[in-house]
Amino acid sequence: MIENLLNSPPSWLNFGIFFGLATALLMVVLGFVTYGILAERKVMGFMQGRIGPNQTGGSWGLLQTIADVLKLLLKEDTIPKLADRPLFILAPIIAFAPAFMVLATIPFTDKLQFANIGVGLLYYIAVSGITTVGIVTGGWASNNKYALMGGMRAAAQMISYEIPLVMSVIGVILFTGSLNLVDIVEAQENVWYIFLQPVGFLVFFIASIAELNRTPFDLPEAESELVAGFHVEYSGFRWAFFMLAEYVYLFAMAALTTVLFLGGWHPVMFLDFIPGAVWFALKFSFVVFILMWIRYTFPRMRADQLMEFGWKVLLPVALANIFISALIKELFF
Repeated sequence: MIENLLNSPPSWLNFGIFFGLATALLMVVLGFVTYGILAERKVMGFMQGRIGPNQTGGSWGLLQTIADVLKLLLKEDTIPKLADRPLFILAPIIAFAPAFMVLATIPFTDKLQFANIGVGLLYYIAVSGITTVGIVTGGWASNNKYALMGGMRAAAQMISYEIPLVMSVIGVILFTGSLNLVDIVEAQENVWYIFLQPVGFLVFFIASIAELNRTPFDLPEAESELVAGFHVEYSGFRWAFFMLAEYVYLFAMAALTTVLFLGGWHPVMFLDFIPGAVWFALKFSFVVFILMWIRYTFPRMRADQLMEFGWKVLLPVALANIFISALIKELFF
């Protein structure tokens, strides 16, 4: 159906259908963010011997995140007197928009994908980098030294870890021969790339945590050093936009990890009677849980350790993985 729409001439009907599909995806993502935050707080409470939210919405606190969002929307929207007002207002939008745009290329099943782009992986990496501009803009426009330091840290961190992140997936591209995410999943029908590319997966996973600004790589918003980093001057719904971008990227990165290394919608051997969408959801949920688990377990790294680890450890390992992958491809495939 979507292919027919793409090949048909532009019309208001086409616009309405695509707008409706985009809205539906946004609702799904917002649902994930709402209950992903709740799940994070409940699992964190369990791991730390606490209860977590248990009042709003019953003993499970099912409406706690919704109540928090309503509180944010009702809060006063303050803009510092000496801030660069236009850029201060624009920064959260620049940070959030790419997070939602990259979801268009993620194939959730062999039939459920919004844009089957030939260079889907390249599109994801290129567009996701725009968020850094929004973070740096927010830090600079706030006219606050802590916000500026957080923005500069974000730029340095994302540039440093974007390189090993990209290089870690070159092995996957070598084995597949394509940048198309559907082709990458189809190539894993018999064996997932996590088994053929264990080193690439490890580098990708570590670099993805740094790209998400999550513990132990949350230097841009280190509360113990920078109060709240790049968004220290933000409040209300503008602050909520930054948090929304973070959790939408959590959704996107977990989905991309599932596609690149965990076989996407392909089942485990004899369990092929379970629908592909269920398999994708299970793998996706497992990756999200691991990302949450890491956040509660590891302490924050120092800024110098963060940069040294990216350039002196991850980058050489990623380079070695490319060489070994090319050798294996030439000798055995």
